[in-house]
Amino acid sequence: MRVATGSDHAGFRLKGLLAERLAERGHEVVDLGTHSEDRVDYPDFGAAVGRAVAAGEADLGVCVCGSGIGIAMAANKVSGVRAAVVHDSVSAALARQHNDANVVCFGQRLIDDGIALGALDAFLDASFEGGRHVGRVAKLDAL
Repeated sequence: MRVATGSDHAGFRLKGLLAERLAERGHEVVDLGTHSEDRVDYPDFGAAVGRAVAAGEADLGVCVCGSGIGIAMAANKVSGVRAAVVHDSVSAALARQHNDANVVCFGQRLIDDGIALGALDAFLDASFEGGRHVGRVAKLDAL
């Protein structure tokens, strides 16, 4: 699977750790930046990941900023993206199972590395349940 990653300076370190986990699991990582801890703006990188997923250039996306919130907002501006800020493995699995999230977002300042890795694994291992959730996801996509 191809997974696009992106972060601002405040998420750079955790993005690298998550990218390593993705590669360990056999996924192709498409790093859309940033490539250092020099100050940059999170909307640029959230949008880049969102565009890659929406265009089919990546199957899923992983975004990181200080809180996860701003970069998720940016990714969600791209039509076809359902980005979710997650805080643990439960929220990550539910994002996929109930919301068919295709981008997962983390806040480097708010989550422990081990919890983030577990959440990433849960996100990757989960799949959309369909059923009662199909109509709700369709409504999200229609917005």
